[in-house]
Amino acid sequence: MNSISEKELAAIEAVKFIKNNMTIGLGTGSTAAYMITHLGERIKKEGLIIYGVPTSEATEKFALKNGIKILSLEEVKKIDITIDGADEFDTYLQLIKGGGGALLREKIIASNSEFNIIIADSGKQVSRLGAFRLPIETVPFATKKIADQLHQKGLDPILRKKGETVFSTDEKNYILDVNILPFYNLESLNQELIAIPGIVETGLFLTTTDLVLMGKGSKVIHFKKNKPNKKNRKTLINSALIIC
Repeated sequence: MNSISEKELAAIEAVKFIKNNMTIGLGTGSTAAYMITHLGERIKKEGLIIYGVPTSEATEKFALKNGIKILSLEEVKKIDITIDGADEFDTYLQLIKGGGGALLREKIIASNSEFNIIIADSGKQVSRLGAFRLPIETVPFATKKIADQLHQKGLDPILRKKGETVFSTDEKNYILDVNILPFYNLESLNQELIAIPGIVETGLFLTTTDLVLMGKGSKVIHFKKNKPNKKNRKTLINSALIIC
């Protein structure tokens, strides 16, 4: 099967986790769109009652089109499950996200969720993050100066554009896509980036994911991460459980 079929398989599996009266964080992107479509079908067929908290304006419009009731983050007491895609995930279930430009809202929703499910095709699984450039959301006023600093750090920043126009996020910020392949300590790199004034957020999602559902061929593989050991989080190496 091709990657599109694998995406849909993962999305179908994820929707099985949804129960009546849940509040769901709705991801952004092509894989999340499959999830929203199938969730809409369950609403029509089963009379399922759920409430969605979207991670982007585009997702909100698509969810409403599929019959999903929408609430804002400030209107909900909790988000039971968030289902979203990823541009890459590794053995530790660390992610690069933000290819669709919604990384800020995606990280906010993920951090306010009790359980986070990532759905992906097999092409998103990597041994080490970085083949996909890391998106960094920046305040427009400071973007040029931030790019200069990132160049000095060897990150080779590229200002994201849509056609001839600079790409703008839902929050009216810009995105710099950078090369992190030379960097091995991602926690340290993330902290260093966030400390730069004008950087709003990065697309490194290092600790939020509880479960990855990956379509591969005609199957869905489950990758479940054990809870981090506070004394030594690095013991998570090779701790992902693979359940076919």
